[in-house]
Amino acid sequence: MIFHSTKNANLKASLEKAVFNSLPPDNGLYMPDYIPKISDEFLADIENKTFKEIAVEITTTLFENEITRTEIESIIDRAYDFEAPVVQITPDDYVLELFHGPSMAFKDFGARFMAAVMSYFLARSKKEIKILVATSGDTGGAVAQGFYKIPGISVTILYPSNKVSEIQEKQLTTLGHNVTAIEVDGTFDDCQKLVKEAFLDKELAEQFNLASANSINIARLIPQSFYFFSAYAQLKRLGKPLVFSVPSGNFGNLSAGLLAYNMGLPVEQFIASTNLNNAVPRYLETGKYEPVASIETISNAMDVGNPSNFVRMVRFFGDDWNLVSEKISGFFFDDEQTRKAMREVFGSTSYVMCPHTAVAYLGLVEYRKKHKSDFTGVFLSTAHPAKFIDLVEETLGKSIEIPERLKSLLEIEKVSVKMKASFLEFKTLLMSKLV
Repeated sequence: MIFHSTKNANLKASLEKAVFNSLPPDNGLYMPDYIPKISDEFLADIENKTFKEIAVEITTTLFENEITRTEIESIIDRAYDFEAPVVQITPDDYVLELFHGPSMAFKDFGARFMAAVMSYFLARSKKEIKILVATSGDTGGAVAQGFYKIPGISVTILYPSNKVSEIQEKQLTTLGHNVTAIEVDGTFDDCQKLVKEAFLDKELAEQFNLASANSINIARLIPQSFYFFSAYAQLKRLGKPLVFSVPSGNFGNLSAGLLAYNMGLPVEQFIASTNLNNAVPRYLETGKYEPVASIETISNAMDVGNPSNFVRMVRFFGDDWNLVSEKISGFFFDDEQTRKAMREVFGSTSYVMCPHTAVAYLGLVEYRKKHKSDFTGVFLSTAHPAKFIDLVEETLGKSIEIPERLKSLLEIEKVSVKMKASFLEFKTLLMSKLV
């Protein structure tokens, strides 16, 4: 499979190069030269396929001959020992639960696949690489778990100080070994900017083989398409059009859904549901993209003022706003609306949502108000609600159970390197091999 830069279609890369370089040299993003279709025969029988079988078929279709099907089966088997079930919430609406992996967040799907693919290529090349990743919450924990103790890979995770939950922070600061956490005095946008600057720095490029595990990396994006197909497989029997409401921050999740759609997944509509960091919903309304400084909200993993994957999202439609806004609806919600949704759903169904999942639910509710057509709604979860235990319990007014794998983290002391949002300071740390 060949990829090109979103800034210059003549800048090409193989799958291996795109995975390890993360960004093209012109600071664009890698996109497939073309998107192959899933076979009609597979879609016709998809309801009888397991999650792993779906993942293998999608990967084989996309990678073509770059990795054999047998090797892809091994990669998928290594990456996934968990599922993505849909759970009915109302007669016509379902939540797609994406928190059954080791870090209990949807980022496990991308991080574990990427780790397995990188490990496959590294075993062939005998290289060593340094992963740099910025996190607004769940990415860090998923990457830390996915790459922990993998030979030839060290991981440096940047996260904004005091802007992630305690459990999220513990997931990325308590592993040690080949995982280092950097606590940045700033926002997620600052962390993301530092990572991007590092990839463009010639001196760092000469000293290290740098790679990113953020959704800017195409190997993070591809596997997130698996669960869109899986949701369709589970709900196909209903015979209704599907509408997906996607909680959106950096817009990798929605871009993965669009990849699935372009591969042939039948989707009636996508909903971009955000908190007050609403650059994309405003773009969908006006046609003008105006990123702003991020705003702190209770759905912190979505506090992204300038989403990196916006360019991918619109590129799927040839940068045509009319086509983008026809297929994607956008809504945004404040913290009070988010809390109210958490309380209402719990009160009527006893289902506990994290704040990000609640934003996705709200987007689906808002879309239903405007469209009376008969469809099945699917809103995507992001993380187990216990990862935001204080906020969830305060909002619902009751205690919720913490899974043992999260509870045990609270007793471990965090270890992080603190720094200002300064690229010079970050580069000095990297060059001195302190991280």
